[in-house]
Amino acid sequence: MLFEVWAPEAGRVELRADGTAYAMERAPSSGSSGSGDSGPGSSSGSEGSSGPGCAASGGWWRVAAPAGHGTRYGFSLDGGPVLPDPRSRRQPDGPDGLSAVVDHARFTWRHPWHGRPLPGAVLYELHIGTFTPEGTLDAAVRHLPHLAELGVTHIELMPLCPFPGTHGWGYEGVSLWAVHEPYGGPEALKRFVDAAHGHGLGVVLDVVHNHLGPSGNHLPAFGPYFTQTHHTPWGAAVNLDAPGSDEVRAYLLGSALAWLRDYRLDGLRLDAVHALRDTRATHFLAELSSSVDALAAREGRPLFLTAESDLNDPATTTPREAGGLGVHAQWNDDFHHALHTTLTAESQGYYADFARDPLPALAKTLTGGFFHDGTYSSFRGRSHGRPLDPRTTPAHRLLAYAQTHDQIGNRAVGDRLAQHLSPGLLACAAALVLTSPCTPMLFMGEEWGARTPWQFFTDHTDPELAEAVRTGRRREFAAHGWPESAIPDPQDPETRNRSCLDWQEPERPPHTRLLSWHRELISLRRSQPDLANPDLSGVRVAYDARERWLVVRRGAVRTVVNLSDDEVKVPLGSGARGEVLAAWTPCGPPGADGRLRLAPESAAVVRIAE
Repeated sequence: MLFEVWAPEAGRVELRADGTAYAMERAPSSGSSGSGDSGPGSSSGSEGSSGPGCAASGGWWRVAAPAGHGTRYGFSLDGGPVLPDPRSRRQPDGPDGLSAVVDHARFTWRHPWHGRPLPGAVLYELHIGTFTPEGTLDAAVRHLPHLAELGVTHIELMPLCPFPGTHGWGYEGVSLWAVHEPYGGPEALKRFVDAAHGHGLGVVLDVVHNHLGPSGNHLPAFGPYFTQTHHTPWGAAVNLDAPGSDEVRAYLLGSALAWLRDYRLDGLRLDAVHALRDTRATHFLAELSSSVDALAAREGRPLFLTAESDLNDPATTTPREAGGLGVHAQWNDDFHHALHTTLTAESQGYYADFARDPLPALAKTLTGGFFHDGTYSSFRGRSHGRPLDPRTTPAHRLLAYAQTHDQIGNRAVGDRLAQHLSPGLLACAAALVLTSPCTPMLFMGEEWGARTPWQFFTDHTDPELAEAVRTGRRREFAAHGWPESAIPDPQDPETRNRSCLDWQEPERPPHTRLLSWHRELISLRRSQPDLANPDLSGVRVAYDARERWLVVRRGAVRTVVNLSDDEVKVPLGSGARGEVLAAWTPCGPPGADGRLRLAPESAAVVRIAE
């Protein structure tokens, strides 16, 4: 087997495989393309990573050694300790242990899969470590029938890369080609994806390219994977544009394509792309989207990227041929913030601008995508964003949601909306998300109004880092008036345990009713052509801020919500005649005056005869 590693600054590199040492040789700087993607752990070809001869920077080392599936190995640089492979496909003993060879060809896929595209999708964000008490991929498979019956189209898995300890959110992962061993490792991920595809569900993976570690991160020993040219909230930036960045970009591209190819994933969610500092003429995101589109053509199935971006910049999802970055969709926090303030009246932090006039803010995001489109942001102390063109931006490029891991877990005590709102208001939120023009997304348990919190938890094995995280979080929220004693200890195992879903909840009221409501709305989205129309420019919104009702018009379909604690009569148009397709509280069709009589804290979906 050919072992390869990029270590441009090393004078001597040694492979240690199953206890035997092998001196590695510098690879030639020109010639046929070997590949970091064709080394140990891959049997799938070379696309996506520049091995020896592919980059002018050189610095590659290689050696052939006897090895097979499961062989433990690592690299020693200049006589130093044996370190795991930066492109390791498996870390059986965690980020600091030896790597293991993975032969992807050994796995037998049971279900043929031709993919599910992003247009028309309903996503379901899921954290493997808390989706079940066991916190494993195999345990999560048991609940795939629930998700299929719910009607979602894609499961979005939070990060799976290895990190120290057993439990964590996954955003401090390392070994960007491997699967966290406590979740079940690479074989378990394949079993999960194969089972999901058997239920007709696509699978999307959240990947983190903007930072790694800090614990268990051995990349700096191998080469300039990070640069002091730019700084991020996590320290030095990943090197996308400084010397040596050709190989770093190839490393990230190779990892992304390997997830899609070797695990048959359907898409990737890109964490905090605004922290990908890149001054090169071709931005890394454009290079990534181009590579993913090319892989989709080769694989013969749709693949897509969604980005978390704080920039409110339409260029993120504008096609490359039109001068954009070509990412296929982006999370729209503006929609979330407007909806959250409308429902809760919270006004702290970044909610302040939305809370001034929540219903107009919500209407703006439903018709124009961004609320901050060049407007002043008091949270940032400056103007922010720029407008997108609803005529040329298909609405599916924006994701709409009432809750996410961030918007729950980054609260002081990880409280969900269901811990504060009535079932009726939760039903209104569901109606606005699931019939919105944008691609809807739910956070696990939201479909039944789960009341288990989802808190910030870690399992750092470094005592100093663990204490720094614990102290830092308590100080952060103390500055906002929270007593330090009220902030859950991230390192306490009970913090994670409290965050696990209670799968008995859906069998009890009011959870059962909420679950049925979500199923009904998702079914309507599939059956009503107007709800599948991606034309953002055709959406119309009416509202009454005093009476607290709002109507979203999409073709002949109206989504009507009454957020007040009084019955209201909502005008749907003079003489409007229609059919109630779904209602949280039973109601009749619009009267002769074109008004819909709607109970307090209730929602209805109506089709108007035109």
